[in-house]
Amino acid sequence: MFGWAVTFLIIAIIAGIFGFAGVAGTAAWVARILFVVGLVAFLVMLVTGRRPPVA
Repeated sequence: MFGWAVTFLIIAIIAGIFGFAGVAGTAAWVARILFVVGLVAFLVMLVTGRRPPVA
């Protein structure tokens, strides 16, 4: 999730530099949503104590 969030953030920055305000705003919004979803998933896994299976 965080990888995709960084990708969309970079797209937003590049679009903003070139003046594509609509694309930049949308990409920044998607990056923010993906970051929040990834953060919530991380916290849920941290609280529930999910660990990989022991072989």
